[in-house]
Amino acid sequence: METDRLILRPWRESDAESLYKYASDPDIGSIAGWPSHTDVDNSLEIIRTVFAAPEVYALVLKDTNEPIGSCGIMFSDTLHSAEMKQCEAEIGYWIGKPYWGRGLVPEAVKALLLRCFNDLKLAVVWCGHYDGNHKSKRVCEKSGFKYHHTNPDVISPLGDRRTEHFYRMTKDDFDAIEQKLQ
Repeated sequence: METDRLILRPWRESDAESLYKYASDPDIGSIAGWPSHTDVDNSLEIIRTVFAAPEVYALVLKDTNEPIGSCGIMFSDTLHSAEMKQCEAEIGYWIGKPYWGRGLVPEAVKALLLRCFNDLKLAVVWCGHYDGNHKSKRVCEKSGFKYHHTNPDVISPLGDRRTEHFYRMTKDDFDAIEQKLQ
């Protein structure tokens, strides 16, 4: 998939150094609930396991051809946070700190939403963030998701207890947003 500034493509083993460069930053993983990468081998293992799942993409900056983050679509039968039914999915994302605030993640999320609703024919797409992750909250809002509910006292992948906020978008919501843009 392509956007104006990004290519969304499957992760490659050759991306391990770039992944480590951004995913080793403690400000990236901790706010999203996953541990910072410890070395390039750790990043390579994540590429071979977690990022090998279907619909997980490297966010590649067109200008540099470097992976600078990740995004993906998670289904009810894979690792996800939202309580989902069949024909529903959850979108997840993160981006390296040097690229925060540039509108790149909402750009990627729009491409994922197009895939979810037009190609995969999903009925509902979820998106969430932990309490205090204001940047992810802003992505949800900018992308047109509507707040749905909050789950207090959720155990994150780091093993701590957090509050998680969930947003959702239906196919009708998406169609209304698309119609406004035309």
